[in-house]
Amino acid sequence: MAKTITVTILDQEYLRNDWSFDFDGEAFRQFVARISNEMGRLGFALHCVRNRDVAIPVNSYADLLNCVRFSSADSQGTHCIGHIIGKSEHLNIVEDIEAAIKRIAFAPETIAPAGEFRKVCHNCGCGC
Repeated sequence: MAKTITVTILDQEYLRNDWSFDFDGEAFRQFVARISNEMGRLGFALHCVRNRDVAIPVNSYADLLNCVRFSSADSQGTHCIGHIIGKSEHLNIVEDIEAAIKRIAFAPETIAPAGEFRKVCHNCGCGC
């Protein structure tokens, strides 16, 4: 049985154009198809869903990170990208999503529990 990883994309309210990203665009759909196929070959079922009921105001890259949440049976709840990977290396949302997926898949024990008090999310306000 494949381990399921769910990527939830929250809706966004863009306050600045320089930190926007088209999660409905063809480039993102192709990325999801590629990473789903890759992870499927390794025994993981990747699901990407949208939650349009919750909208995050995006005024910075940290807010953009906060729009993407991850969960799996052994990842101790739902976490944003910053909680999983720490500081973004290149401010590339697709690269950061892929890194988070692989961390959850291959090293979930390295993800601090949600109750852990530490600042990893660029002060994104997600509570982690």
